[in-house]
Amino acid sequence: MAATLRVLPGFVRTRPCPVLWGSPASWSVSNMALAEQAWQLFEGAVDAVMPGPMLHRTLALDTETGQLKIRDRNFKLHHNLYLAGFGKAVLGMAAVAEELLSEHLVQGIISVPKGIQAALERAGMKEMLLKPQSRIQVLEGAKDNLPDGDALQAALAIRDLAEGLTADDLLLVLISGGGSALLPAPIPPVTLEEKQLLTKMLAARGATIQELNTIRKALSQLKGGGLARAAYPAQVVSLILSDVVGDPVDIIASGPTVANDHSVQDCLHILSRHDLRGILPRSVKTVLSRADSDPRGPPGCGHVLNVVIGSNSLALAEAQRRAEALGYQTLVLSTVIEGDVGHLARFYGLLAQVVGIRLSSQDMKTKKEEDELQELVEELQLSDIKLEEVLQAVEGAKGPVCLLAGGEPTVRLRGSGKGGRNQELALRVAVEMSGSPPSAWEALFLSGGTDGQDGPTEAAGAWVTPGLASEAAAEGLDVAAFLANNDSNTFFRRLKGGVHLLCTGLTGTNVMDIHLLLLRPC
Repeated sequence: MAATLRVLPGFVRTRPCPVLWGSPASWSVSNMALAEQAWQLFEGAVDAVMPGPMLHRTLALDTETGQLKIRDRNFKLHHNLYLAGFGKAVLGMAAVAEELLSEHLVQGIISVPKGIQAALERAGMKEMLLKPQSRIQVLEGAKDNLPDGDALQAALAIRDLAEGLTADDLLLVLISGGGSALLPAPIPPVTLEEKQLLTKMLAARGATIQELNTIRKALSQLKGGGLARAAYPAQVVSLILSDVVGDPVDIIASGPTVANDHSVQDCLHILSRHDLRGILPRSVKTVLSRADSDPRGPPGCGHVLNVVIGSNSLALAEAQRRAEALGYQTLVLSTVIEGDVGHLARFYGLLAQVVGIRLSSQDMKTKKEEDELQELVEELQLSDIKLEEVLQAVEGAKGPVCLLAGGEPTVRLRGSGKGGRNQELALRVAVEMSGSPPSAWEALFLSGGTDGQDGPTEAAGAWVTPGLASEAAAEGLDVAAFLANNDSNTFFRRLKGGVHLLCTGLTGTNVMDIHLLLLRPC
């Protein structure tokens, strides 16, 4: 990921990025600023899920026999390979796949975010780009991660490619986060605008990614197993970079190569839960009314192999390894973080307070805070967090502590500002930590999207410390007003010239978000 560092001026502005980190041998807890350490851990997490290493771990081609081995399955290649892909990380994935399999590749089409080729070229990340004579056609669309006409044309081109395959062919499908927006092909009479409006309304009312994708699948030609149906009887292999909590292959990019097991009733329950059922367009009602009675029915997916090649867990494992190398006692709290950013911010704020007190061996009671923490664990359904075990593990630690987590929280939009879930979460955590009692331990919280794009902004996320609210007040910035308007990006840009923003540029990968909480003796 060294090339990525050249497009990271926004994290620490006092020195140019290539000089900032030095060599691994120079890292130490004593001489590196806490913010620099946080960035190093985030960089390591992203680096672990870059397309190159993942594809090389997954694909093994015997050039003499033409046997392609993927996990425990073998496929015979003889100039019969076709490729389709969609997602924020797919351009780099396709470049590696073509490098490995070009002898047998006939044709490919990928749908990628608007502007990603130019961005990667500017960043010097040539390994993420296709060669000039590539057999893979690159179609860009979905500006600001929203489905648009360009993405629709790409989806229809991928559909046509799949429908032209025979039983002798193999379709290699590359899928990553952002795939849903890049593969929009609504079932007529639903229009792209109607489907987009419905998705926006659901997101604005706090719908989870699982709920959004359930609705998308019901209204899509290619999602919910639609691409697999189009490619039948060809064999299909999907290599998936997961951006969904728990890595459910039927939800990632709305499961284009996985049989749909959601019913119309599931869709209606979601729409009712978010008070949208009564205002649905007639076209949506028409498609939902006939979905369960479609006489064609999907064929079985026995011709499909779905393989998750990268995930949030893998990214967190690398961050943990790097934190331990820096001398941190490190725990991975959870890889399934979901829920409202307000409740999650309260959780992280309380966690920093309680852990800080325990680490300081201060004679202060924290039972009230610990009880509230446990209630939040249950409310957020963070079943993999064993709170008492976490607190016991860090209690009495003599050195710094690093707590890691990953997932994808949700933001309920109430204002018209500019921001993203990572920036809003970080700002809310700063507010929560500002009320903590004085501690002998300094703290820092970072939240960043591994794709490098947090909402429709130039930032991947932000980092904060307990003193941020006071710094903002000194500069005349009203944190509460910015939060009320969902305007976290504007806040961070105005505070100290944007030094708290995590600006990576598009990274070429996507495995949801990374949260880290660092505590270190003052």
